[in-house]
Amino acid sequence: MLRVEVGDAACRWSWHDVAVKLRIYSPEATDVRVTTDAGEAGLLRSGDHWIGEVEDGVEYGLVASGPAGTRFSADRTLVDPLATTVRFHEEHDRDAARPDAGPNHRIAPRAVAVPWPEARPPSRTTRPLVVYEAHVRGMTRLRDRPDAGTYQALIDELPRLRTLGVSALELLPVHQFDPDEVNYWGYMALIFGSVHRQYAAGDDANRELADLVAAAHEHDIEVWLDVVFNHTTEEDEYGPTYNFRGLADSQWYALDPDHTYVNDAGCGNIVDTDTAAVRRLIITALDRFADLGVDGFRFDLATILARNPDFVRSIGDWAERRDVRLVAEAWDVVRYEVGRAWPDQRWMQWNDRFRDDVRGFLRGEGGLVPAMMQRLQGSPDLFDAPSKSVNFLTAHDGFTMFDLVAYDRKHNDANGWGGRDGTDDNRSWNSGWEGEDGAPEDVQTLRRRQLRNAWTLLLLSHGTPMAVAGDEFARTQHGNNNPYNQDNETTWVDWARRGDWIALEQFVERLTAFRAANPVLVQSDWWGEDIEWFGVSGGPDCESHSRSLAWHLPGLYVMANMWWEPLDFQVQAPGAWVKRIDTAEETGFIRPAASTPIVTVGPRSIIVLGLPDD
Repeated sequence: MLRVEVGDAACRWSWHDVAVKLRIYSPEATDVRVTTDAGEAGLLRSGDHWIGEVEDGVEYGLVASGPAGTRFSADRTLVDPLATTVRFHEEHDRDAARPDAGPNHRIAPRAVAVPWPEARPPSRTTRPLVVYEAHVRGMTRLRDRPDAGTYQALIDELPRLRTLGVSALELLPVHQFDPDEVNYWGYMALIFGSVHRQYAAGDDANRELADLVAAAHEHDIEVWLDVVFNHTTEEDEYGPTYNFRGLADSQWYALDPDHTYVNDAGCGNIVDTDTAAVRRLIITALDRFADLGVDGFRFDLATILARNPDFVRSIGDWAERRDVRLVAEAWDVVRYEVGRAWPDQRWMQWNDRFRDDVRGFLRGEGGLVPAMMQRLQGSPDLFDAPSKSVNFLTAHDGFTMFDLVAYDRKHNDANGWGGRDGTDDNRSWNSGWEGEDGAPEDVQTLRRRQLRNAWTLLLLSHGTPMAVAGDEFARTQHGNNNPYNQDNETTWVDWARRGDWIALEQFVERLTAFRAANPVLVQSDWWGEDIEWFGVSGGPDCESHSRSLAWHLPGLYVMANMWWEPLDFQVQAPGAWVKRIDTAEETGFIRPAASTPIVTVGPRSIIVLGLPDD
């Protein structure tokens, strides 16, 4: 029962059997009240905060009042930004929280006062890092099971991922977001430090995520989370008021001189990391997820946070204390800081230069040999250590690996923007036929070879490789390169397709094992003098017409021909070489056979030589 006590200076309130403390940042508010089914009471001001307590399990909301001309509104019930769990009314409607709507108290989302699960430690993998980006719901939505699309269902995918060679599972955002916001990917966070309940099989999403992490650790797989701390679901001035805007709009958000929202994330707003409360909230959210055993964090549009470089470095300090990994997407709508421009070199970074250059080489663009010599050895032109480069050809946004070799252009009509959304610069090639329908057999054969080429270039490069769920068996989005609002078969992993492409998955499995078995491919130091570069004969051909490159490392000799005719390569490093991989063959891996001094590499193919088995 709620009890209100009135004193000389302020209204004080308390709950019996108190479990959860409230601390609400709202420096300009004149009153902040907590509302529950039992009634309401005023919180106590303490400097810039309003404090109180709520009973364990109680659903509660906040109503804040403040000066005229600000975005305080007595018509809005707000969600505690530090909520551990959020519950949505069965009639929940995002539009009910927009500026032109009436009071939303009856159907507003509310926080639930539940403690965070007990802390669990991270667990670094003992194997070389191979990152697998996946969506919790999309990964298992088409599995035939009652809990499909949940954290719980994802646990049963872990044995296959271990066999595939995956050692880090990177989940698309699992912050609590608004289920009424058309956003399949989850990049519009409502609460930074709460787990999305709609991916849970039961009532306790926080614990279910912790159980998934623990299960991954049992398979020697780390779990990384894609975190979105740069903007929120409240959009611009026409968006809904859920929490930040209604409590401390000008402190939480970066504003232009005319008091409109800075929109460097392209989603309506960005947070202001010069505000101490914003920085504390982000660290609190990171601490919560680290307490679930999470091993790493990939920061969406991380350059937004780097508006305050000291904050980025403080996150680096935090990560060292918690023994977790950090990955930056070091760009946003207006800034690009990939490489040494990033303010803290302890972070890993998504390497979009690898993506673009290797895609171009794969599709047969000329003149990319000098760039490939950088990308294949971990991009020393950009980074201080090869492991800091997260090498990827595909991610959630953009084409899948299959679509890279099956589409020349995006096919985004289903997204509702008339084809205007999504990049036009895909660096893809459809192998001579747009899409799958009616593709001739020779086109299908070429696509299979190009996929083997793509995986070979990715996994034989120095750095930290990353691929997207289903790339190992040619998952397709039918040319949609921006399916952020497609919670359907477009984005869900099609397990029926796997049977038709099992040979590719088997090739990837063998290739990750080959990578792990060759220490030079996964060493922490630069290759330096260990790598030698060649052309078909003599040194590498760096001219604009060149589409081929060979390189030698201890125990390996690789010849890559992305021209459309066969090329004869001289093997220019001494050794008793044997052929191990030929992407022109359907199996990719071939029975080891002694190499000749001249090796013919087929059109758009890669041959890898190794040393004989002992």
